[in-house]
Amino acid sequence: MMPPKPASRADKVSFWRYLRLFRRDILSAQPAKLYRAWMAEFRTPFFRSYLVNQPELVRLVLKERPGDFPKSDRIGEGLRPLLGNSVFLSNGETWKRQRRIIDPAFEGGRLRDTFPAMQDAARAAVARLKPGETEIEAVTSHAAADVIFRTLFSIPIDHEIAAQVFDRFRAYQRSQPILNLAAFVPLPTWVPRLHRRATRQAAREIRALIAALVAAREAEIRESRAPDDLATKIMTMPDPETGQCFSREEMVDQVAIFFLAGHETSASALAWSLYLLALYPAWQERVAQEAAGMGEGFAAINALRLSRDVFREALRLYPPVPMMVREASCPHEMRGRDVPTGAQIVLSPWHLHRHERLWDNPDGFDPARWHGENGRQCHREAFIPFSAGARVCPGAGFAMMEGPLILSMLVREFRFEVIGEDQPVPVAHLTVRAQDGIRLKLKRR
Repeated sequence: MMPPKPASRADKVSFWRYLRLFRRDILSAQPAKLYRAWMAEFRTPFFRSYLVNQPELVRLVLKERPGDFPKSDRIGEGLRPLLGNSVFLSNGETWKRQRRIIDPAFEGGRLRDTFPAMQDAARAAVARLKPGETEIEAVTSHAAADVIFRTLFSIPIDHEIAAQVFDRFRAYQRSQPILNLAAFVPLPTWVPRLHRRATRQAAREIRALIAALVAAREAEIRESRAPDDLATKIMTMPDPETGQCFSREEMVDQVAIFFLAGHETSASALAWSLYLLALYPAWQERVAQEAAGMGEGFAAINALRLSRDVFREALRLYPPVPMMVREASCPHEMRGRDVPTGAQIVLSPWHLHRHERLWDNPDGFDPARWHGENGRQCHREAFIPFSAGARVCPGAGFAMMEGPLILSMLVREFRFEVIGEDQPVPVAHLTVRAQDGIRLKLKRR
């Protein structure tokens, strides 16, 4: 049985029908030919868009000329109510300043400090599970949110404010599509952005709760009693060029994206990892055997090679962020086509990771692929779950430690099995999730 994949659109459609399909689910709205195309042009009445899959073009946009291709504000239109001007949405000097402050907190040595909190969250996730049928996305969302709060603010998910943020975010996640109307139709700044009322309300509530956590931490820092966690590191880190730290509002923006990127994306990848192991029980038993010999200290991470391969394969098949959009700040030529200033450049991990001209067995589940010649080459040239280049996700190392650790600890204690023959249907909300969730049967080992 092949892992589930949404059906692609085979016919040509009008712009307005495409817009309706896109808002419902960006994955199934795309034509099947994108799994073989090196580049595709999409014209609307308002702008041109180019999806690029050729590794040389992806490298040009993300690594060689990132200054020519800043983040597109069209994506920011949909996410700004929650994320403000966070590092995920900003550009230019603002983005550079934010990264100068944030990056030191996620360096390798600092990540080691987060491991005990991460392990505690994984233990708590195991303790919450019971044998029987379970909706696994809810399990991984809870676990990933617990990791974020423990590592960022040294509080568990059952802390009053943490629990409220988690609850509000679940409402936000299902009500907010990746793009809203402003992504397709240029709107003057004075025109309302047409965000759904539930989306706006959830964003306001989440930001107010985060602001309370930030204010409390500011007081703890002033009184020299703040724990040495990620929040303290970031809030006390001055910009090496200006000497200024983040303001409270700026810190709220950053915490919002840490929660979105660190919780939502990890939850998605973990849920699909567990489903894939349930679908392929022979691989699951190998992961369980590896996990049985796992130690307790930080060095245990280095021993989780198979779990890491499985998690990486889930990131390939179900990249949490399926599409990224950049904007050409000057004219370019790509594959003989003139790409004008203002054109939208779409990088699609979803299509790149399953590209039929790049990957062997592109739609199949094969964790061993990463040790073969094709897998190693594609890992370098066609695998971008965390983006790449200057704008690579600062939490990529964090995620690649968290995912295999939680996966191993869950599989060590429980056997996961599929229920019936129906497969979950991948759709894109804020991240790639299953349309109706992922139900698995758990048995204690």
